[in-house]
Amino acid sequence: MSKVWNVLFLCTGNSARSVLSEGILNHLGKGRFKAYSAGSKPSGKVRPEALAQLASAGIATEGFRSKSWDEFAGPDVPQMDFVFTVCDNAAHEVCPVWPGHPATAHWGVEDPAAVEGTPEEIARAFEQAFVILERRIRLLLALPVAELERMELEQKLCEIGKA
Repeated sequence: MSKVWNVLFLCTGNSARSVLSEGILNHLGKGRFKAYSAGSKPSGKVRPEALAQLASAGIATEGFRSKSWDEFAGPDVPQMDFVFTVCDNAAHEVCPVWPGHPATAHWGVEDPAAVEGTPEEIARAFEQAFVILERRIRLLLALPVAELERMELEQKLCEIGKA
């Protein structure tokens, strides 16, 4: 049986980008990756537009909730292999020390939850974030993760964040 890689996506509010990332990776990486999401200052609820975007892509939406990254810093949680920040605020905050020293990278995406406008404009912002995150996750899935040295892996993860 091959290793399942644990991935944590971080954002400030854990209501949109990190939730989209969790859903996409769990859907596309099933059996190879297990994704989680959290926020430094969780908003307390997942944006309905994020759930609608996941559902429109055929991704299950049950079970998502906005939660603190503190839930993943304790002793009785899955050890993360990767931690990605998907918003610029979380990238500059002091993160907890993650057990096992996971590979990290910043995959910043503009916040669709910050968009103001018509429901169509807001939905379009969530769709754009989804497309960017899905592309990056597909690039992650294409990497021979188990075969790469740590420095090379982190370099490739950072390159994906710029894609």
